[in-house]
Amino acid sequence: MPNELPRRLSRSIGDGRPPAPVRILHVGLGNFFRAHQAWYTDRVDDAGEWGIAAFAGRSHEDGRGEIVEAMSGQDCLYTLVTKYPDRLTADVISSVVAVHGAGEHDAWLRYFASPDLALVTLTVTEAAYLHTSTGTDLTNTAVQQDIRALRRDVRAPVGTVPARLVAGLAARRAAAAGPLAVVPCDNLPSNGRVAANVVTSVAEQVDGDLARWIEREVSWVTSMVDRITPRPTAADRAQVLHDTGVADPAVVVSEPFSEWTLQGRFPAGRPEWTRAGARVVDDVTPYEQRKLWLLNGAHSLLAYAGSILGLETVDQAAGDPLCRGWVEQWWDEAARGLTLPGGEITAYREALLRRWENPRMSHRLAQIAMDGSQKVPVRVSETLRRERTERRSGEGAARIVAAWVCHLRGLGAPVDDKGADRLVRTVRASSLEHAVATVLAYLEMDDPFVAVTVDRLAHDLSTRH
Repeated sequence: MPNELPRRLSRSIGDGRPPAPVRILHVGLGNFFRAHQAWYTDRVDDAGEWGIAAFAGRSHEDGRGEIVEAMSGQDCLYTLVTKYPDRLTADVISSVVAVHGAGEHDAWLRYFASPDLALVTLTVTEAAYLHTSTGTDLTNTAVQQDIRALRRDVRAPVGTVPARLVAGLAARRAAAAGPLAVVPCDNLPSNGRVAANVVTSVAEQVDGDLARWIEREVSWVTSMVDRITPRPTAADRAQVLHDTGVADPAVVVSEPFSEWTLQGRFPAGRPEWTRAGARVVDDVTPYEQRKLWLLNGAHSLLAYAGSILGLETVDQAAGDPLCRGWVEQWWDEAARGLTLPGGEITAYREALLRRWENPRMSHRLAQIAMDGSQKVPVRVSETLRRERTERRSGEGAARIVAAWVCHLRGLGAPVDDKGADRLVRTVRASSLEHAVATVLAYLEMDDPFVAVTVDRLAHDLSTRH
């Protein structure tokens, strides 16, 4: 029975383990990290040796932010609610032992300078890498400001993720603290290589010797992550209070399913994540593509097309016969490019439908629709190009592009995409046909047949709104 008076979590009264020494530094203190990397680390046998210091990922969180304040007030503990189809479980997660706002730069540098630090993990969204095909976007104003600041003083506070990592690694080099591994956990193909490129390209602009030290001493691990983690609601927090007697403002909600596949070296060690279900493989690419195309690509389709149909959550969209048919068409196309055994792909598709239909999960399509300018190109473009190269219509992939065009024009879920401001202005100031051409140019897609197909599908979706 819950206590009559709500209480807050506290290690001093027996909630969770004693704090472990900080050996992992994490960037991006969001729900996914706390339901995934922190959860894996909490479950391993050697959890008492691997504490996580977690920093908010964005500069607008410099004032520490709600989640930093909430977790600071309860010894960095929080409740993870796992929603099975027929029940809920609530577990206290103890692996995070320190939390910081994005602007706490001195603390950031201190952790990097510690020889105890072995790992840096990131969940900062695709957009935060500010990447191009060769490295960081050096034309970005914030990147340019950070480079100038680091040239003046390599310990200077900086705001972009690549520059923050460069500053931290410079502090590690100065302290002779030894090698470490960086593990990006965002939905980017070859995210380890992307992180290496953006950090090294900024370091080259600051100090060539530092860049060469980074190349020698830092291992870049590519990882594929998966766990659906919708935003917690007031009802979720109320349920935790009812079931446990704890008033926890830092509640995280997740599904039972979780997956983590990693490729790379860990020169300073790592937790026994494989004991908690993670996989370390020689080549993560097949798993990365399976998840990026089948799960994330279909999520984008449901987010844009489903919300245009007036649906609000994934379970609603997955249960809609029209949306289901569109998803199956997209999956058939995307699966042709996968190298995993056919039976494994079929099982994965069936598992996705079961996950999406979980009646206790309420993953909002508007949340998934965010930052499409970073997501759609990597989730859809390769399949669409392959389908056309093999002289197929690619209609399933084209429909995702068409739905995104309609989304940018104001249909369905509201646009929340800092990287698409100019794109939105252009597509809303022109005809649908010109908007399609603009988006296809953004995707570097110049096939006239694709343009006709996307235009037709966009007209169809517009009439369904």
